[in-house]
Amino acid sequence: MATEQKHPIKKVNIICAKGAIEDVYATLVMGNGAVMEGIETNLFFTFFGLDAVIKRRMDKLHTAVVGNPALRLPGGMRMPTLLGIIPGMESFTSWMMKGEMAKLDVPPVSEFLDLITAGGGKIYACRLGMDMFKFTKEDLSEFVTGILTVGEFYELAGGEGSQIIFT
Repeated sequence: MATEQKHPIKKVNIICAKGAIEDVYATLVMGNGAVMEGIETNLFFTFFGLDAVIKRRMDKLHTAVVGNPALRLPGGMRMPTLLGIIPGMESFTSWMMKGEMAKLDVPPVSEFLDLITAGGGKIYACRLGMDMFKFTKEDLSEFVTGILTVGEFYELAGGEGSQIIFT
């Protein structure tokens, strides 16, 4: 049951710095939920999180299998980290996760970005990450609003009722 908040959230600013399926989708689900609730939403993709907004990579993300203690198989059983060293395990696990998401009608990354921007959310790429990995504006999805420095992101993220979330 929802209760009235004394200080409602007016704006969320979500930073995604990792490019694994589970990290990118955490950002997209939270961002889309904020947009649907009428909350001003800014998503900032930096470092490996940029994979989510790079056209040729966005719908080909993989899940991390080595060192991922949260990785679970269907039915909720934890997958032993050691299995991650087996050749092809990352591809298999990614395929399995994408299949489970498809059963739940979870859209691919590109469609999620479209939904978020159509609802008024803004998508930003990090200037430092873009420069480090030699990406250009042409590499980015058409749903990316702009490329910001960290300082510009903080300036955008300010204001009463604003939250910064790091996924």
